Amino acid sequence: RLDGIQSIDYNLDAGGGFNAPGYLTTINELRSEVSAYNTALSNIDALNNQVAETERLLAEYSERMLLGVAAKYGKDSREYEMAGGVRKRDRKRPTRRLAAATS
Repeated sequence: RLDGIQSIDYNLDAGGGFNAPGYLTTINELRSEVSAYNTALSNIDALNNQVAETERLLAEYSERMLLGVAAKYGKDSREYEMAGGVRKRDRKRPTRRLAAATS
């Protein structure tokens, strides 16, 4: 649209403060803002990937630490429970569902 307007008159003034040079300036401002926005999104994506990787590492670390406590003290120990595990005696056993009687 700007090219069409500038082909009529490079300095076209539509009144009310709207003119071709101002139009060009606003278009360039938007291009700059969109570029900055896209750069920020790219940086956020990279940070998100780093956080996800660190979360995976921490989950693995936590699991291995709990396994280390289990190996040293046993899975039914107070220490295992203190480290965040569920002691064997405290685990709920699955119950069997009985089939409904048919008549």
